Amino acid sequence: MSRFAWIVMSFLSVAVAAYAIAILVHPEWGPPFVGRRMAETPAMALHMAGGAWALAVGPWQFSRRLRARALNVHRWLGRSYVAAVLVGGLAAIAMAPVVVTGAVAGLGFATLGVLWVIFTALALVRIRQGDDVAHQRWMTRSFALTLAAVTLRFYLPASIAAGIPFESAYPVIAWMCWVPNLLVAEWMLGRAPASRARLA
Repeated sequence: MSRFAWIVMSFLSVAVAAYAIAILVHPEWGPPFVGRRMAETPAMALHMAGGAWALAVGPWQFSRRLRARALNVHRWLGRSYVAAVLVGGLAAIAMAPVVVTGAVAGLGFATLGVLWVIFTALALVRIRQGDDVAHQRWMTRSFALTLAAVTLRFYLPASIAAGIPFESAYPVIAWMCWVPNLLVAEWMLGRAPASRARLA
């Protein structure tokens, strides 16, 4: 990953994380359906809190400089990332059956939540086994799914600008916000030599 790409990814991740935290504090700042869901479903708040923390700390796990100079910080941020994904992912799975736009959107978000938790768990297992390269590869996949929160916020306004009704757009976005991310991650991993990490 180039330095420029890492900076852009970090900026977007932190911006969306800050937005999520702002909505947690002031639900009226978010879309109307988010405020309603937060009032009706505690899982929404847990999902947003976990997702916000994963977005905020995730980019730093790809910093070669941080890893080399402060390995303990890298490890503790990684542990907090795993905890955040567990909270955010399980909350997403819990919310999926009651997504307002139906079963297709619900299945998309449920699949995202399941893969998010599994990929992150595999990254944890691999580092505990001492396999740094496999750990970094699974973390790349995990964070590609974390970035669904960013890409979703590009697709939603784009669909509105295109005049597509929310009820029609959202089931597609529920898949588009993460499937292309994962494909890009796999393309990056395919180009990277197996012996070294794709770090900034």
